[in-house]
Amino acid sequence: MDSVKQLFSALGIAQESVTGGSLPVHSPIDGARIADVREHTAQETNQAIEQAVAAQKAWRSVPAPRRGELIRLLGEELREHKAALGRLVSVEAGKITAEGEGEVQEMIDICDFAVGLSRQLYGLTIASERPGHRMMETWHPVGVVGVITAFNFPVAVWSWNTALALVCGNAVIWKPSEKTPLTALATQALFERALKRFGDAPAHLAQVVIGGREVGEALVDSPRVALVSATGSTRMGREVGPRVAARFGRSLLELGGNNAIIVSQSADLDLAVRGILFGAIGTCGQRCTSTRRIIAHRDVVQELTARLKKAYASATIGSPLEAGTLVGPLIDQAAFDAMQKALAQAAEQGGTVTGGERALQERFPNAFYVRPAIVEMPGQTDVVRHETFAPILYIMSYDTFDAAIEMQNDVPQGLSSAVFTTDLREAEQFMSASGSDCGIANVNIGTSGAEIGGAFGGEKETGGGRESGSDAWKAYMRRATNTVNYSRELPLAQGIRFGED
Repeated sequence: MDSVKQLFSALGIAQESVTGGSLPVHSPIDGARIADVREHTAQETNQAIEQAVAAQKAWRSVPAPRRGELIRLLGEELREHKAALGRLVSVEAGKITAEGEGEVQEMIDICDFAVGLSRQLYGLTIASERPGHRMMETWHPVGVVGVITAFNFPVAVWSWNTALALVCGNAVIWKPSEKTPLTALATQALFERALKRFGDAPAHLAQVVIGGREVGEALVDSPRVALVSATGSTRMGREVGPRVAARFGRSLLELGGNNAIIVSQSADLDLAVRGILFGAIGTCGQRCTSTRRIIAHRDVVQELTARLKKAYASATIGSPLEAGTLVGPLIDQAAFDAMQKALAQAAEQGGTVTGGERALQERFPNAFYVRPAIVEMPGQTDVVRHETFAPILYIMSYDTFDAAIEMQNDVPQGLSSAVFTTDLREAEQFMSASGSDCGIANVNIGTSGAEIGGAFGGEKETGGGRESGSDAWKAYMRRATNTVNYSRELPLAQGIRFGED
């Protein structure tokens, strides 16, 4: 506990904000209770929304490159506190040290991207059909952005949204997962340091509200929150999307993933095993981009399965704070119970299960470590088509490449996908309109580990939203089409004449 208090102090978390509250916070490493955080009420959330509206009205008039300077300063704070914040991610979310610090590096990277973006919020100049006219489009801030994040990426997802939203001229209200509020408090403290150095930003430009359903509903239902960016389960998205749409608001949804890797007859199996291993067991299988299905050619499936079982056996399970650990804990007992239920269903549906049992129970009786599971399936049954947020890897075989693509796409989710092949035709088909139906389609690299420069998101039950790079910034702005008449005539479009002799 003393080391956690030291992290709080290093990151600027006030002691009174982590004691005496109604929300207990437990570390998945050992189940220890490490804080009691005060929750906000719906009324307080509505007050935060009003404050954000006022802040945004001032911030939208600040030149975008100047707004980028604030994000540059945030990036500096993150660089300085990378090790401490990364360790808190490990303590609170259970990620191994490399992944905890890697998540903070993602925050730094998106800050760098957003700083450059602040000078590149481009619109188009469009040819007008009318003489003496110029047509163009301009982009303006959308307003207040509500960001709802999940436990598995407790800080990076906030940064993907907030760095872009702020340079685009918006204010942000963040509701973190109730399972990981401490990293949110730490990130907010670092942001406030950057604000202080910036000097003239409006108050309440970025806020954190902590709590359960009523806090989330206040953000989702408020007509003053122009955009709700929500990351979580498909079940959550089915509630958020329609409620925001009912008031004609915007939603950016990042929901479930049931990500497959096709391993073709020509694949480099050494490369494939490495890509599959990280994708399947990284973050103990608790990434939206985790590899959950392997669709391997019948000529290589046995060798690939044997190699994967050997690699799994050598993967060290343990405290994420210890050097050499590759697999940390599940977030809580509910995740463990869901994993056991899925494995039982897979066995009932003809699967052969290797692994999946609880591990390190004597050392960590109040935590939930597991051995990652490999399940050899006769086909893509119901349990395979359902996403279980745990390290379960289903292995199936195929005969033709067309059948492999059809199997990959035959799930409700559409986030990430990959193929391992040295056949140019297969690689190109996989990325074509008749190939993967996912938002991310990779060749000879796994499903997990997206880069900042590309837009992140998926199709179907994944929600259709895009965050991070490319032109994802447009989600945080509203577009206006402008026509300027610099002639002395007033011609109408399509040659229409009205009220003329």
